[in-house]
Amino acid sequence: MAYSLDLSGRVALITGASGGLGEQFAKTLSRAGAAVVLAGRRTDRLMTLRAHIEAGGGDAHVVAMDVTDHASIKAGVAHAETEVGAIDILINNSGVSTTQRLQDVTEEDYDYIFNTNTRGAFFVAQEVGRRMLARAKGAAPGTYVGGRIVNIASMAGLKVLPQIGVYCMSKAAVVQMTKAMAVEWGRFGINVNAICPGYIDTEINHHHWQTEQGQKLVNMLPRKRVGQPADLDAVLVMLCSNESHFINGAVIAADDGFGA
Repeated sequence: MAYSLDLSGRVALITGASGGLGEQFAKTLSRAGAAVVLAGRRTDRLMTLRAHIEAGGGDAHVVAMDVTDHASIKAGVAHAETEVGAIDILINNSGVSTTQRLQDVTEEDYDYIFNTNTRGAFFVAQEVGRRMLARAKGAAPGTYVGGRIVNIASMAGLKVLPQIGVYCMSKAAVVQMTKAMAVEWGRFGINVNAICPGYIDTEINHHHWQTEQGQKLVNMLPRKRVGQPADLDAVLVMLCSNESHFINGAVIAADDGFGA
């Protein structure tokens, strides 16, 4: 007997949707039946992704959002709900990094990483969470009471890696943020969980895996391979589904065993 998870009738907001994992998440949730709101700064790429999703029969919308700008977050979420309806699912995906040893990190490097990965992630979740809470309390309209928030952390938030120490710190904060939100918001039917991906082959790092340094890293991995964005599809859809109602505050490593 086949088993399926259906997100029809749900509205999902995906930040950082203009490429990499965010693009894959948007396509996956659309295929599962959700109306997807593509948020990011590179709106030209978001428009291309929207056209791709719509060509496949999906429902996609675009909102400009800079997660380092609180006003942009508020405006983007308001725009999304005005155009599409109440947000039922948030995929909190925006993230950046730099590579250097800790003694070489500048204030600009530190702020660049934390403003996006930690501060930005928090205020996006807060803005969406406030609206989910209002619906749960009957203070705002909406057909679906509760919600699903999936924070995209990182295996690096669980296992410290050299030369990306500040990135590790920022994602460890996202892990704790996830647990804090799960504790405070869970009783309102809002489930908050985190996915911690390992090394995934995306357009940003694709060339790296063919270099000598990249090959050395691959050979250090338990099964000597990097993942593909689609390898996260199953856990993503599961956490967004109604069937995941008993999963709250979970931090799920999807790293092929690297952090074990």
